[in-house]
Amino acid sequence: MRRVVLQPGERFESSQIDRTGAFNANALAAATTIIEDVRTRGDAALRDLTEKFDGVRMSDFRVPAEQVMSAANRLPGQTVKALAHAAKQIREFHARQVEQSWFASRADGAIVGAQVTPLDSVGIYVPGGRALYPSSVLMNALPAAVAGVKRIVCVTPPTKTGELDAGVLEACRLAGVTEIYSVGGAQAIAALAYGTESIEPVCKITGPGNAFVAAAKKLVSGDVGIDMIAGPSEVCVVADESADPRMVAIDLMAQAEHDPLAACYLVTFSEAYATRVERAIEEHMKDTTRADITTASLRDKGLIVVCNDMKQAVQVVNVIAPEHLELHVAGAMGLLGSIRNAGAIFLGEWTAEAIGDYIAGPNHTLPTGGTARYSSPLSTNDFVKKSSIIQYTPEAILNDGADVVAIATHEGLWAHARSVELRKNLAETGDIFGNSFKGGE
Repeated sequence: MRRVVLQPGERFESSQIDRTGAFNANALAAATTIIEDVRTRGDAALRDLTEKFDGVRMSDFRVPAEQVMSAANRLPGQTVKALAHAAKQIREFHARQVEQSWFASRADGAIVGAQVTPLDSVGIYVPGGRALYPSSVLMNALPAAVAGVKRIVCVTPPTKTGELDAGVLEACRLAGVTEIYSVGGAQAIAALAYGTESIEPVCKITGPGNAFVAAAKKLVSGDVGIDMIAGPSEVCVVADESADPRMVAIDLMAQAEHDPLAACYLVTFSEAYATRVERAIEEHMKDTTRADITTASLRDKGLIVVCNDMKQAVQVVNVIAPEHLELHVAGAMGLLGSIRNAGAIFLGEWTAEAIGDYIAGPNHTLPTGGTARYSSPLSTNDFVKKSSIIQYTPEAILNDGADVVAIATHEGLWAHARSVELRKNLAETGDIFGNSFKGGE
């Protein structure tokens, strides 16, 4: 892992971070071609592209209901139990986020408020490739279901046999997914956005994916809603001398094993401690089943920042704005007020980032690439839309009308001003029905 040793009072700069973007020019160009192909040829394009990229020729993309309902029979009992436990806690957490419509009345009779309406439909993208992700199903579909979305569509790449992982199917059943399709990549995003003969379009697309999926989401954004454009996963661990180097090491590796481009940051207070963590990584590496991916990530995207004090360490964290932040330090809770930029914060040595990935309840779909500076984890708010409600009375027009006319006049918008001035005049004369103004006379 690369090292940066800060001097007392020195500020860490974003230029010292080597981040990989969510997508590149090649991915953007390829996704553009794929999207146009799907928009033009529909299912025929999906079949050709699935055969090209996934090595299987699909005759029917939709997964039969009976296959979903029997998925649990193909899983170990402990896995079924674990998925149900995770679904329960994720559902309970997101139920606390649900917003209700609200109205407020003023003394002059005016009513203002917001009407909260679930989206009609959402598409959940679940990655395939290097790993299986039933957890992504739970984290994306459950907030949608809790928010009240009725049509929840899951798309995910097929295996070489054309089938889907039983864990993914069981997660879909638990989360209330209504349709499942064996299709992945940029072509799946295009199908969700614009529809094909087999797949009706949705209102919004959520879920992580590779660079081609990220590029496709960017391209369809505006025609359809998206949650975020997720880049490679990342973790930042802040560790003082009280932290067990072996625990810190395995938590860094837990992120590194996702992807060779995953970013792992260690923020600590001595070079000697940093060396102890690196030695612990070497020991753990003897047992890992994902050595190549983990090694590449730590070698190419790993960064150790050695700080002089906690204030400097917090400044480093806020510049990195990590997706996941682990605080392996004494008094971790006391630092929350100074942590401004992080997708999810894990407090203390007992709180492995993997707990948040799977079962704690908060969403694991988090802002990456420093976007935690301005964005938040996926929530029920991503699956609703809000309409503003306004109702005025004659008295309210008399209270606010002159100010509206003044602002509209300043902006040079004559009809804006006149539309309120007419109502104000009618309210002042008591002729609220408009009998003094007859069209055509």
